[in-house]
Amino acid sequence: MANFPTETHRFQSFDGVELAWTEMGPKDEGARPVVLIHGYFSTAHVNWIKYGHAEKLAARGFRVIMPDLRGHGLSDRPHAPAAYPPDVLMRDGFALIEHLGLTDYDLGGYSLGGRTTLRMLVHGAKPRRAVLCGMGLAGLTDTHGRGTYFRRVLTNLGTFERGSSEWMTEAFLKTTKGDPEALLLILQTFVDTSREEIAAIDLPALVVTGAEDFDNGSAQEVADLLPQGRFVEIPGNHMSAVTRPELGDAIVGFLVD
Repeated sequence: MANFPTETHRFQSFDGVELAWTEMGPKDEGARPVVLIHGYFSTAHVNWIKYGHAEKLAARGFRVIMPDLRGHGLSDRPHAPAAYPPDVLMRDGFALIEHLGLTDYDLGGYSLGGRTTLRMLVHGAKPRRAVLCGMGLAGLTDTHGRGTYFRRVLTNLGTFERGSSEWMTEAFLKTTKGDPEALLLILQTFVDTSREEIAAIDLPALVVTGAEDFDNGSAQEVADLLPQGRFVEIPGNHMSAVTRPELGDAIVGFLVD
């Protein structure tokens, strides 16, 4: 596989917060854009570049566009609560698409990125195809439940038993150099999506999850609700599935089908 270089850029979102995105892949007009959104505590680099998923897409001619969510990675990390209104990540997604002038593109994400993708679809995003990874039905319809877990981690750092789920989550936070204060504010941006709203999303959609990933409920149920949903199970749990080559393979297979 060719070694594709990356370029990182910044732009101002709808409210003036500066966000970063990284690109990989061909620059010619024929290169199809695919926007991939990373998960909570993570970054574009960790989710999409580190384990080769973006490179697989670039090798198939895609222009891979990978934003860092506000409060994450190379994007601004404001500490003012006003910078984190409900659904702000969805609005940031639309701001990036408008900034880049994308009209014909694919859209996907992992975990919080998958939920953000779905919120964009609910609010009128029209990609050719969508990919929802590492996100089950409960994580979409009842965001408070998962948010409670992360709030406990972020407000009790350094207290968890080694090897526990909370300890592993905190360890991941340290590897991504996350900002606990900004990440805590991200929790107030979560908005629930109803089953009816999910069932109204009528475009080809791939739902991918690890066989041992139960963090956000059933991904199969999400695929079943989507009129054109397709479910693919890959090895791993919520933390490890994103590192597996099968994730990139599943995304590539769906987008080039």
